[in-house]
Amino acid sequence: MERLVKVGQIIPKKSIDIQHSKIGLGFEKLDREVFDPNKAYPFVAKSGVKWARLQSGWQRTEKEKGVYDFTWLDDIVDHMLAIGVEPWLCLCYGNQLYTERAKSVFGAVGCPPIFSEEERTAWENYVKETTSHFKGRVHYYEIWNEPDATGFWKHGPNPIELAEFTAATARACRKGDPDCELIGFVTSRDNYEHFLDRLAETGVCQELDAISYHSYRVQDQDFMETYAIYDKIRKTHKPSLKLIQGESGAQSRSDGNGALKGGAWTPLKQAKYLLRHLIVDIAYGVELTSYFSCMDMVEAINGKVGDVSSYLDYGYFGVIGADFDEEGKSTGDYTPKPSYRALQSLASVLCNDYSLTELPIQGVVLDSQRMLGKDYDFYETTHYGFSKPNGSFGLFYWVSKNILTETYEGTVSIRFRKGALPDGLRIVDLLTGDIYELPETMIREEGEDILLMNLPVTDSPLLLTFGDFIN
Repeated sequence: MERLVKVGQIIPKKSIDIQHSKIGLGFEKLDREVFDPNKAYPFVAKSGVKWARLQSGWQRTEKEKGVYDFTWLDDIVDHMLAIGVEPWLCLCYGNQLYTERAKSVFGAVGCPPIFSEEERTAWENYVKETTSHFKGRVHYYEIWNEPDATGFWKHGPNPIELAEFTAATARACRKGDPDCELIGFVTSRDNYEHFLDRLAETGVCQELDAISYHSYRVQDQDFMETYAIYDKIRKTHKPSLKLIQGESGAQSRSDGNGALKGGAWTPLKQAKYLLRHLIVDIAYGVELTSYFSCMDMVEAINGKVGDVSSYLDYGYFGVIGADFDEEGKSTGDYTPKPSYRALQSLASVLCNDYSLTELPIQGVVLDSQRMLGKDYDFYETTHYGFSKPNGSFGLFYWVSKNILTETYEGTVSIRFRKGALPDGLRIVDLLTGDIYELPETMIREEGEDILLMNLPVTDSPLLLTFGDFIN
């Protein structure tokens, strides 16, 4: 980027100053009280996201049979609304008052209430009370979390069993709030198509307004393939279903637990992953895409009651870092990572009104002194164009190298007809928010065409803007 002329930085928009966006942030696991939300709200407020995924915590809410105390969740929901972020609620997990197994599982994670009439009735009463209580404040509800994985459906996933549970839960939700929208599937095994097909074939999609999926995969092509799997289900069984990418992220260090563990993750790789994943999701047309997560915290999937060591399994997925106390709770000074700045940059640019657009440009391969050879072929990059109502255009582009094992820095060249795109060329480094102008030596007129020569390209998304796309 040193060949360019830095002219400023993206000024991050606060969430409350953005009207609408598809970008969300995970704010999960407060049903298990693993971090202090009051210390996290200021970061969420300044992130620019418009959605926050919460988990409802049946066991934390109903500690005495038939008595519901939503005080803890009211506080979170109201804080989110006050800072301009819309909370959406994942209804989970079990409750030791009704399910014997839940007595030994930390947070009753993965203990569905389906084995007796008392369990089923208690769950349905709880979800009805929840949707009634939050009517007017929460509109979207997810039904359970990753029920296709043994960590969250501990006796063994079963698509027929899940369909029955989902349908019964959906009916109970609508008794509390007939206008709420319901999200099903919430699945993580995106390569396990047989499970998904059997689930959809039960007819459960007719009870739902959306289906969500969790895409913990590494490469850009993987994100696209995951979307295609769920898009096929939607088109086959209920075309009006919305698609939501409800949870996906990467660690910022290599010793983290959870999905994608063991990978050679660093803070920089995490930030690149965030940008790539969210841009692909938005370009493919999801209703919203939620990055996991706001905070570094314990995974706490297979924790045992009374055995603290069983859930001291830190994930490091957060865009905010923290220290941890002896009980595994996030403590100390919460500090932003490079991924947080990247999130701010993207959220401030891809917000409010815009459309996916094919820009009138052509890739060309020129001699490149920078590469001591030729340009990288623009058509081999991953790239998406967007337009805004003010007549501006933006082009996100990068080289999709393996994010764990390869980096890339090179050049590309493009041409377009004079007058086809507005003046005011800028290049934005989304990792830092830095804004650059092109020097005259990189712009050349050739008859009726304008040639942009040897633009920088890396394995992290850059943004080329035409007109006032940033603001």
